[in-house]
Amino acid sequence: MDLIRHVQCFVAVAEELHFGRAARRLGMAQPPLSQRVQRLERELGVRLFDRTTRQVTLTKSGTLLLEEARQLLASAEALTATARRVREGRSGLLRAALSPDIAGETVAAVLGGFTERGRGVELELHELSTAEQVDRLARHELDVGLIRHPCDVTGLELGPVLRHDLGVLLPGDAPAAGFDAVPLAALAGYELILFPRELAPAVYDDLLTTCARHGFTPQAVRHGQGTSFTRGLLLSRRAVAFAPRTESAPTPSPQTVWRPLAGAPLAWRHSAAWPRGRGEDAGVRAFADTVTEALGRSAAPESDAAVPMPSHPLHLRPAAEYWI
Repeated sequence: MDLIRHVQCFVAVAEELHFGRAARRLGMAQPPLSQRVQRLERELGVRLFDRTTRQVTLTKSGTLLLEEARQLLASAEALTATARRVREGRSGLLRAALSPDIAGETVAAVLGGFTERGRGVELELHELSTAEQVDRLARHELDVGLIRHPCDVTGLELGPVLRHDLGVLLPGDAPAAGFDAVPLAALAGYELILFPRELAPAVYDDLLTTCARHGFTPQAVRHGQGTSFTRGLLLSRRAVAFAPRTESAPTPSPQTVWRPLAGAPLAWRHSAAWPRGRGEDAGVRAFADTVTEALGRSAAPESDAAVPMPSHPLHLRPAAEYWI
């Protein structure tokens, strides 16, 4: 039995106290209306109306149930309206993620921008690596994210790809610190501080391959992401790290400096990503537009063709690993 529809019939008759008028109000014939009221009475086990040839009146039971019936219809209407807003992206919960390397200023801009664009949508924001985001997007445990390329984007739709050229953080007294733009080959002999490979395997492999192609094979790869940890390794004068100028990285000082790389051979490439078919969801679109705008203030868009696929991995000797 369609309970809501049957209750609508009961309320219409109760308010009109006339089956004919109630039928016209509901846009249906009178016999089906009478049948639905009778079936509802059987289901509830009570008589709702006293009927004579001249009038229809509510029974005591009908009077008691009328307010409950009205509340039920109001709740059903509210449920339908909420579902419609969720479907259109104007309400509900949006599960989104940013990668750990995103600058704090960008995170703040995303939160502020989404508050304006995604009115009525609750944002559940996570900090997840590219690998974690791709996995959760594939399992529909995440609605939208910001991923770093190259990576496997099977089953995903992407926003514009934005490029941040990488520079190098290095000891202030390093010979390479004297360059206005540092050739990668000038970093020979240094260790490299890099995120753990499992966080973005294709990006990791591609970066090391590009370094080798340009004459820099690190003495070792030190795995770490924390600002204090990275700064400590830099101060040891044994390691260097790559970072965009805009990234929240160890602040350059007399002991550490940031320099651009000659020819801009390395870059972080990010884009919003969401499961295929979700691009018209207003909440997804609001987050994707917001994060693209926030990143775009310090980056340039690239065509899809400019996003490199993973190069053949470079197999280095086992890296020393430091976990934080």
